Order: sequence, then C-alpha cells, then structure tokens
Amino acid sequence: MTWADVGWLVLSVGLFLGFISFVVLFLTYAERKFIGRIQQRLGPMRTGPFGLLQPVADAIKLLSKEDLVPGRADRFLFWIAPLIVFVPAIVIWVSIPFTRDIVIENLELGIFFVLAVMGLSIAGILMAGWSSFNKYAMLGAVRAAAQLISYELPLLVAVLGVVMIAGSLDLQVIVAEQNTVWYIVLQPVAFLLFFTAGLAEVGRTPFDIPMAESELIGGPFVEYSGMHWSMFFMAEYANTFAIAVLTTLLFLGGWRGPAPATGWGQDVMMAFWFLTKASAVILVIFWIRATIPRLRIDQLMSLAWKVLLPLAFANLVMTAFYLFYGWPDWSIVLLSLGLLMATVYGYYVRRRSRLPRPVTVKLRVRQGRIVG
Repeated sequence: MTWADVGWLVLSVGLFLGFISFVVLFLTYAERKFIGRIQQRLGPMRTGPFGLLQPVADAIKLLSKEDLVPGRADRFLFWIAPLIVFVPAIVIWVSIPFTRDIVIENLELGIFFVLAVMGLSIAGILMAGWSSFNKYAMLGAVRAAAQLISYELPLLVAVLGVVMIAGSLDLQVIVAEQNTVWYIVLQPVAFLLFFTAGLAEVGRTPFDIPMAESELIGGPFVEYSGMHWSMFFMAEYANTFAIAVLTTLLFLGGWRGPAPATGWGQDVMMAFWFLTKASAVILVIFWIRATIPRLRIDQLMSLAWKVLLPLAFANLVMTAFYLFYGWPDWSIVLLSLGLLMATVYGYYVRRRSRLPRPVTVKLRVRQGRIVG
C-alpha cells in the first residue's frame, strides 16, 4: 500500500465520520419533529429556523458539560467503555456500500463483517454497567447483554436466508441479485425477523428495556454525563441508521430505482434512491416508537426464543428446499405467507386457551369466587 492509498483511506474515513456525525444530528431533529407531529405538537421550533439548530445546541451543551466519574468506579473501564460501544458503530461503515462506487472498502464477507463488529458493543455495555459501581447500571447492563445475545440469533438466521438466495456475503452482489425482484418479496418472513431483531439490537422502542428510565433510571449509562454519555447516544443513532441501511441493502434493492441509472449522474441517482429507501425505513422506526409501548422483560425474552427464533429456522428450512429443488419464485412467497398466517393463528389459539371458559366463569360466580 502506497502513501497515496493511505491518504485516500484516511480522507475517506474522515468524510464518512463527518457524514455519520451529520446523520446523527439530523436523526435527532427528524425524530423529535416526526413524533411531535404524531402527538400533535410542533417539536423543536425556537433554536434556528424551524428549530434546525437545536441538534447543534444540544451537541454544544454536551461538549461543555462536566464529565463526572463516581468515586468508587473503576476509572479505566469507566472511561474506555464508551469507546468500545462507539468505535464498532463507526467501523461497520467501512464495508457498507451506498452505491456501486461509493464505499470505502468493499469486502467479499461484507455482511459477515458488519454483523460481527456490531456484536462487539455488548462488551462495552457490560463494562459500562459493571465499572459504574451502581446496582441499577449493572442490572441494565445484564438486561442489555441478555437482550442482544437473544436477538442476535434470529437476526443472523434471517440474514442466512438472503445469503443463500444471493449466493454471496458481498453486499454489492446481494444488491445486484435483486435486479428482477426485491428480496422483501421472496423473503417477507426474513424481512420481519431482521427488522424486529434489528430494533432490539439497537435498543429502540419497544425494546428499550435496558434503558428504561421509569425502572432503571437510564440503564447502564446512568452514571455517565457530558461527552462520554453522548458517545453512547451517537452509537445508538448510528446503529439505527445502520439497521435502516442494511434493511435497504438486503431486502429493498439497495440503490436500484424504478429505472436503471445511466450517464454521468448515475451515482447521484443511485445515492438518491438508496437514501430515500433508508429514510422510509427510519420513519417507520420512529413511528413504532410513537405507537407501541415498551415490552416487559419476560415478554421480550419470550418473543425472541419462542417466536422469532423458531420462525427464523422455519424460514431457513423453506429457503433450503426452495433452492435445492429449484421451485419457482411464487412457491417461496406462498410458503412464507403461509408461515406467517400459521404463526398468527397459533398466537390466537394460545391466547384463547389462556382465557377462562364461560362455564368455568359461571361456576366461579355461583361459588362466590368472582363478584358480578
């Protein structure tokens, strides 16, 4: 590698760091405005025109706040934990392509690299909770670790279905294989699994149990302030954007638009369609936060182990049969829809079985066990 290559790599990384920082600031503004509209509020309006400078004001406030460390905390681990959470959220963008040409370093094992590096944040969260010498922080860290480990499995198995159909772990190849039909059509179950598990991976509502302010006062980050707290905050929003981008690449055709981009502006058009699809996914994530309440910890773990993981393995087996026997595309679509209907029906039957029968209720009323 020559010095020119090193300089280009450093410049590319610097540009991507600036881009991700801008995305984080914009997402904080967009989320507050979007949820404000849903709740019939205006959102940020005072700082700058239409409140556009509110994220900048928040960033300046965080940079200027005093960075406190608890007296009995493990100072080294307390200081290094935010880095272990923040650095993987940035490193994954090395191999994520925005178009065929806009990528720092395309890897043949791109999706494997991204998912492997994203999993490293578990160590930082555990270190943050343990080093704080706070029982609430430790409880939040253990919850976060259990949640991340549980939802890693259905997420990985869901991605395997897409990888099997595309025949590659290269993200550019996966997008190229969606030339005729997007994988959200062939793999609707995998799409729902990936999107749901992705929300749990980044701790977004309704899976924000580790950071539940009403229970744990902020979870594993309760003792952090100033710039160190903002690093956790930036990592969350960077990972949220990463989930939206991966959803676009794996299931929504990536940078492919309604018509193939040609000519000198093809990179601009591909980037436009890519960011448009990713923005739509992000708005759905914001919509879910404003609509669905937080799950309990038992509901969270039951959903991962009793619903998502069996669905992921069933989808994997169906995909294997589809590829081995060379079935037509409509067959895997019908099988996926049938699997979803069977899951919904099984949930309905389970709920009905837990309800008391009318005869039993009448008998208890007569015996005086139930009043009215």
